[in-house]
Amino acid sequence: MEHYGQLPLNQSQTRTGRKREDILTLSNRVGDTVLFRARVHNSRAQGNKMCFLNLRQRTESVQALLVVTPERVSKQMVKWAAGLATESIVLVEGVVEKVAEPIKSASVSDVEVHINTLHLISGVDGRLPFSVEDANRPEAEVEAENSQYNRVLLETRLNNRVVDLRTQTNQAIFKLQAAIGKFFRDYLEGHGFTEIHSPKLQGAATESGASVFKVSYFKGGAFLAQSPQLAKQMAIAADFERVYEIGPVFRAEDSNTHRHLTEFMGLDLEMTIEEHYHEVMEMLDGMLVNIFRGLRDQYTNEVEVVRKQFPADEFKWREGPEGTFRMTFKEAVDHLVADGVDPEVLDDINTENEKRLGRIIKAKYDIDYYIIDKFPMSLRPFYTMPDPEDPTLSNSYDFFMRGEEILSGAQRIHDPSLLCEKMKQKGVEPDSMKLYVDAFRMGCAPHGGGGIGLERVLMLFLKLNNVRRASLFPRDPKRLEP
Repeated sequence: MEHYGQLPLNQSQTRTGRKREDILTLSNRVGDTVLFRARVHNSRAQGNKMCFLNLRQRTESVQALLVVTPERVSKQMVKWAAGLATESIVLVEGVVEKVAEPIKSASVSDVEVHINTLHLISGVDGRLPFSVEDANRPEAEVEAENSQYNRVLLETRLNNRVVDLRTQTNQAIFKLQAAIGKFFRDYLEGHGFTEIHSPKLQGAATESGASVFKVSYFKGGAFLAQSPQLAKQMAIAADFERVYEIGPVFRAEDSNTHRHLTEFMGLDLEMTIEEHYHEVMEMLDGMLVNIFRGLRDQYTNEVEVVRKQFPADEFKWREGPEGTFRMTFKEAVDHLVADGVDPEVLDDINTENEKRLGRIIKAKYDIDYYIIDKFPMSLRPFYTMPDPEDPTLSNSYDFFMRGEEILSGAQRIHDPSLLCEKMKQKGVEPDSMKLYVDAFRMGCAPHGGGGIGLERVLMLFLKLNNVRRASLFPRDPKRLEP
């Protein structure tokens, strides 16, 4: 075979079994001949005898060099290589050589590959909507004075998501997204939880009828689940003791904000209570702290890659023996009033005041993560257990990251007569949810739970400023594709 050129279409004709390398390992292979597949990130020819290629695999890149050499590399080969379109996929064989000066443009900066053979596996048909290099550039560089760089808008990125997802930043973001799911699952498995899979098609709207998607279902209609709430509780009534689920959640809310999606991944759990609902709150807290610690300690490289494009202060939580910072809803209101907010508007804490509270707590305690407990009953759904001393309060809590709510949870009502009473107070007819109420008529242990949105946690940990950046192919009121 020639030293260069296009390979025939891979139809699994042969299998040599020869090992192909990861760019990440090349620093340890100085002097070795290696074979690897990569994308052409960019290239530059120097005259007609030399060509530099920046080759990329996921979050890693390396510089490769092609120099005219008798019997091995012809001028024609250098010219062909220089003409390869960026984003082409190539198969490279070459010798790994140490470099005197670190190569700034490559993540593997202490070596380069001197190419012997170069073959095209898959070319680019047509023109790219933007370069991956532009899409990976920090905003500060684009905005700098006399900047010649192109800004790639979020809308353009999402319309051409396959190219956008190739950036080193996005490769790192979605490795971190996968890690959150892994840490969630591992922590709960270690605490005796069973994973469940609840149906997403439902016969009735589960929480408030306004924000559900209706779908046609044979001759009638059905709804897409807003949360696995009812299924989780029924699993507790069925003696599962501790359950969790990772699955899609659908919200038909016309919210075109930086933090709302119409479909997102819910990480939910429900568990029995022995004595007090704080057992649940502490389990949720332990799970989240385990995620934060895991991302910080085991994914340093990925977090750093993201920070290059989205600079952010390191996410902080209280790690001392006193544990996570907690306050009651009343104390949260007191903080805001002390900061000059009119108490009249604080029956509920709106998004703007949530953020303000986040800034107050950050300034006072230098933390980004905290819990608010004991919300007013009027702000919670019908299945929330009231406080035993003050019926206007509830046994419920919200968790916050950087001043934004990421989790809402509570002790649930497990007594059918109290449940029916609360349903009527909230304008829900108990007969419309007969199967749900019946689950508690046959005896059910006290229980509670909560749920987090995967994309929102990822967005806030990394400070990406828009939840769409944390969703692979986001769905919002204006977007149903790609």
